Amino acid sequence: MQPITATAGPLATASANAICLSQTPAGAGAMTLNGALVVSGVAVMDNPRRVLITPAGSESAKTFTITGIGANGNTVSEVLAGVNNPATAQSVLDYKTVTSITISAAAAGAITVGTSDVGGSKWVVFDAFAPSMISIQCNATTPINYTVQTTLNDPYDPITPVAPASVVWVSSSDTAVVGATATQQSNFMFAPVYARILINSGAGSVAATFLQSSNGPK
Repeated sequence: MQPITATAGPLATASANAICLSQTPAGAGAMTLNGALVVSGVAVMDNPRRVLITPAGSESAKTFTITGIGANGNTVSEVLAGVNNPATAQSVLDYKTVTSITISAAAAGAITVGTSDVGGSKWVVFDAFAPSMISIQCNATTPINYTVQTTLNDPYDPITPVAPASVVWVSSSDTAVVGATATQQSNFMFAPVYARILINSGAGSVAATFLQSSNGPK
């Protein structure tokens, strides 16, 4: 298998209203995308990252449906439970763009939608028929705090698919790449279905190269 590189970050400074400026929806329906990241009705991120919903009132009885383009370039959507001020609600998925945000009922108060300081790389898929040993090198620029994550869930499984927003990600068993702040090497003793790099915080970036052992010659 040829090496695969996935990059996370750099992420610009988080902004609570970069997608939706303060607004109070009078009923269920679409929120207006009018923040600084919005171009022709679409919020365009610097790099794939999480969406943050900040309420001024009590919105725990509401849900928000976020739709856009995910880290792998595919259309994704999730339903996010509302929260009450001063809490914020952060998306589960990472978005390259956001094309729509809807609320399930009238808002109790003003709401802004923007970006958090968390973001992830594309999902790297491995060869289930190749040897399971996988070498990893994470080249980091600082300041950064990142984690290598894996999952055995698969949205494309023909028998038991798992929706992208419901995929369970597990931090690497190698603590050197959990909350890491510098360049690191690691490995997987088994081949997960997917792996990714998650930026927990920081304005730096990580380029992670995954090299799976091969059954045949180069």
